[in-house]
Amino acid sequence: MRNYLRPVAHGLLAATVFFSACTLPRVLKQAEAGRTVVARPAVLTASGEAVPFSVEARVPANHLHKGVAYELLLRYRYEHGLREDTLGRITFTSGNYVYDDDHKGQLLATQKFTLPNTPGRNPGELLAHAQVRELKKNGKILRAPADVRVARGIADPARLVVREDTTLALLPERANNTMSGTRVLPFFFDEDKWFIRGYLGTNVAALEDLIDANQHTRQVLIIAGHSPDSTDAHNRLLASKRVRMLLYYYKQRVKNFSYLNKNEEIRYDTLAYVRKWDTLLQKVTTSALKADQIDSVVTIINDTKGTFEQKEKALHQLTYFDYIEQYIYPVLRFGTVAVTYTAPKRYDSEVYLLSKKIVEKQVETDALTPEELRYSATLTPLLAEKQRIYEVSAANTNSWEAFHNLGVVLLMRAEKEPTDKIQKAYYRRAAVNFTLAAHRNPTAEFFYHAATAYHRAGDRLEALQNYDYAIKLGGPRPLLRKIFSDRAALEIEVGQPDEALRSLQYAGPSYQNALNRALIEVGREHYELAQEQYQAAQALRPTAAAPIYGLAVVAARQKNEAAVGTLLKQAVALDRTYAQRAVEDLEFQDYAQGKVFREALK
Repeated sequence: MRNYLRPVAHGLLAATVFFSACTLPRVLKQAEAGRTVVARPAVLTASGEAVPFSVEARVPANHLHKGVAYELLLRYRYEHGLREDTLGRITFTSGNYVYDDDHKGQLLATQKFTLPNTPGRNPGELLAHAQVRELKKNGKILRAPADVRVARGIADPARLVVREDTTLALLPERANNTMSGTRVLPFFFDEDKWFIRGYLGTNVAALEDLIDANQHTRQVLIIAGHSPDSTDAHNRLLASKRVRMLLYYYKQRVKNFSYLNKNEEIRYDTLAYVRKWDTLLQKVTTSALKADQIDSVVTIINDTKGTFEQKEKALHQLTYFDYIEQYIYPVLRFGTVAVTYTAPKRYDSEVYLLSKKIVEKQVETDALTPEELRYSATLTPLLAEKQRIYEVSAANTNSWEAFHNLGVVLLMRAEKEPTDKIQKAYYRRAAVNFTLAAHRNPTAEFFYHAATAYHRAGDRLEALQNYDYAIKLGGPRPLLRKIFSDRAALEIEVGQPDEALRSLQYAGPSYQNALNRALIEVGREHYELAQEQYQAAQALRPTAAAPIYGLAVVAARQKNEAAVGTLLKQAVALDRTYAQRAVEDLEFQDYAQGKVFREALK
């Protein structure tokens, strides 16, 4: 019996081997015959630090065979083919595909992938390699002879974002012989708290420096308030506690560190703002809210019949309450210390010569007043010399004027540097000094300067934080609109288009904003909206090439070759640099070899 079955078993094994050998090529041939594979978006597009995309593969349904699966292995090749990222595979097995209603007899499989967005990965190409595989353990594999190119390169919208820098000028310096006046230092508290914060957003260091300077202090006024939200406003003693905390802190500092002043000789005045709306109204009227929105808030607050609680609840019902809660409420949890002081009068004496000696450490820094030392920086045209004077001034006085002007000088030096690495180092140093200035004199403008420097340096998170500080402090409408415009540009760069659109709502119409909004709409494949924005930008600057080039990109996305040629010809006529840009642009890869494209770039 055993001898009888052995040849039968051998025969079945041979038949199975023969069956597999025939099946794999046939399945591969049938699948490849009608196979299509495309990337979505068609041009791989970066979103911040990543490149998210999906791959759609269609194959004929008749290729399906039990125990065998058709697959597409995906990888990204870059650095002239020397490096590859293995991304994964799309497998046509049960549960991984659907029947395509738009293409009868076809199976559709879709899978999402992500690539890191690094400069070295562009140029590159997304490749798919087909194979069929037996699903059993150690099953045989038959691969297609060649790769299929699915997409080429990576488009990075961050490189196309428009941000028109505001020119930052040095603050005017004047040597003032009379060192007296009133110094106002704002403080901000956490929600429902009255303890002084020791981290960013406070003026603790500036207050300590002022007390330790031992100027003759005549009067100190301390004011504190609260926001109208429930957790802050329902604590009736909160504003008073904040006043007492600031008063205690000031008196203790004078007692322990001041040899010229005594608490008994200083007049202390205090005021707690409890359930008052005037501060909120002032912040609202200097916010980026629209005129009708501001009027709605004013109407609610000025309603003589409503109670404090009713008005607070009415604010919550506003569709734009999120702006009030995010940008206005935090700065209502404030405290202010105003110090009135006098100092002995002194006169100028060879300011520039003395400043050089101070910088070279030949004389002590008190040979000049802080104003005179800063003023001496205006007496030299050399940026390096200006920088050193402001560095010494900042180190010895901690004045916001010195930090700010040092930041401006560092920006000027960055613009003259030929290498990107050194430029960014100067930008970062400028940003640090702008931040120090802003925390000593917190205004929207100074925090905006810090954000601008961080933005240029590529420190995106720091830039976003400082844009946020600037908006919360409020200011003139043109300034706030520019801040929102630049923050929207940064949000596009970091891959946050939804947040960018929200910022653009408060940014107002401008050339920069029209181009950036169009860039977002192109990424979302809203081509009609993108066209409207590019046309709006073109209306603002008829001789600019960028809006016309953007319209050519939209035309390429819409497969309108004739319009691509016409628009590129117009853009190149306005700016010849767009010819080379178009040659390298992945948006035009389908037209680059055509006559229309070549004629347009002549």
